[in-house]
Amino acid sequence: MPGTIETRLAELGVTLPDAPAPAANYVPFVQVGDMVYVSGQVCSGPDGLIIGKLGADMEVEAAAAAAKSCAIALLAQCKAACGGDLDRLKRVVKLTGFVNSTADFGDQPKVVNGASDFLVEALGDAGRHARSAVSAASLPFGVAVEIEAIFQIG
Repeated sequence: MPGTIETRLAELGVTLPDAPAPAANYVPFVQVGDMVYVSGQVCSGPDGLIIGKLGADMEVEAAAAAAKSCAIALLAQCKAACGGDLDRLKRVVKLTGFVNSTADFGDQPKVVNGASDFLVEALGDAGRHARSAVSAASLPFGVAVEIEAIFQIG
């Protein structure tokens, strides 16, 4: 039976996918004590990777939705780190969001809000976190957004 966090996700219409496998020579997460450091998760949807560059060929709203998909993948990795019991998640400590954007684009925070807003909606106060939202000249596979996270678990 799903725990309370997964029940809340279901109420939001979200089912966590299986934790994505790494795309290169690294691990998807590392646990140190009660902290879980999750590798960057790239944005994807039902049709595959979400490709785009802010300030060129993608709007902020679409990129914010892409950032939400990163947050869902981050929670999937956290669930894997928790041995399948997402209710072990105590809080989201920090997100670092990378936005594929042109040199003159300055709304990276609005893009990463897609992930932050979702995590607070899904987790309440446990979803509130420190954050960085930075520009990247390019991201792997041309994706619009990549986000890494630090979680505290029990």
